[in-house]
Amino acid sequence: MRFTLPPVATIVTAQLFGTSLWFSANSAAGSLMQAWGISEADIGLLTNAVQLGFILGTLTFALTGLADRFEASKIFLVCALLGALTNAAFALSATGLPNGLPLRFAVGFSLAGVYPLGMKLVVSWVPERAGTVLSQLVGMLTLGTALPHGIRLAGADWPWQQTILVSSLLASIAALMIWQLGDGPHLKRLAGASRIRLGRVLTAFSIPQYRASALGYFGHQWELYAFWTIIPALLVAAGLAERGTPEISGLSFLIIGIGSLGCVFGGWWSQSIGSARVAASALASSAICCAFFPLIAHTSPAWLMLVLLVWGTTVVADSPHFSALSAKACPPEIVGSALTLQNALGFAITMVSIQIGTTVVDRWGVYTAWLLLPGPLFGLWGLAPLWRKTHNTSC
Repeated sequence: MRFTLPPVATIVTAQLFGTSLWFSANSAAGSLMQAWGISEADIGLLTNAVQLGFILGTLTFALTGLADRFEASKIFLVCALLGALTNAAFALSATGLPNGLPLRFAVGFSLAGVYPLGMKLVVSWVPERAGTVLSQLVGMLTLGTALPHGIRLAGADWPWQQTILVSSLLASIAALMIWQLGDGPHLKRLAGASRIRLGRVLTAFSIPQYRASALGYFGHQWELYAFWTIIPALLVAAGLAERGTPEISGLSFLIIGIGSLGCVFGGWWSQSIGSARVAASALASSAICCAFFPLIAHTSPAWLMLVLLVWGTTVVADSPHFSALSAKACPPEIVGSALTLQNALGFAITMVSIQIGTTVVDRWGVYTAWLLLPGPLFGLWGLAPLWRKTHNTSC
């Protein structure tokens, strides 16, 4: 019997379940630091192993054209199952960084067939609502990122391995959901389109609209994943929670997860002002939070939490609109590869900000937030040709 949820609901739910693999190890950071005798910077290494795997995976899909040669649903199925298996192997067999890092790398490589191909699946079903529905999809990515913290909070007495294994179960369910759904009727290659060539996707950067969207996305990525990674450390530095306590998991889940509401609101708002201006508004708002958080670090906890919640809401609200703008700018036959390449380069940037952020956060404390500030400022500059243009509701 085939799955009966509507296509969009199926894809966004599968995205939620599949992307729970991403930060599954981070949810157990306190336990890993204690059990393996590692530091906050080592947790950054585990996170960056996922990022590196994702980068190399997305580059493989993009530069070979695989993202547009095979059905997106089949790539999603295989990669979600591989991610579930390697994530489970990390939980059951990793005993330290030497064998833990390769397994987290494998999880990241698998995610290259989950997140970008989920975007392509959405566009293949409802291209006319790309901005709105991609907002829902990235909202689920955000909840998926937060979900391991929520699982950790709910199972506070569980061994850390069980929290990670739940993510593997969810990713397996996601694979089955997309396998039953299949691809949508849109984004078929045009009859007269040229054959996909190795590296052809690089020509996308000659398209001004794609280039502006990609530059905005690169600035956004400098901030986003580093922020998500160092949230527990920022909470400790600001005196809002103590390391290794359930409060860390609960507050981290709340601050990351609220970004899903920002994505949904941004998708609705884009119907009125367009994707470019929603993205610019989110970049400006998160930049303000970056700038002011250290300045109010010694005020009341209520003010600190308010800024962190606004930051968590706006830091990811722009993400789906970069994908919508880039997908609209490219010819149909390279959309999957162009989105995947944009992801690959953006996640390469995250590796730098994550590693620097996790290395200095113990010394810099709340002032680590200023390290992230150049990202949204650069993003605003790069995206300027699009958000300054007359509004077009089709964006």
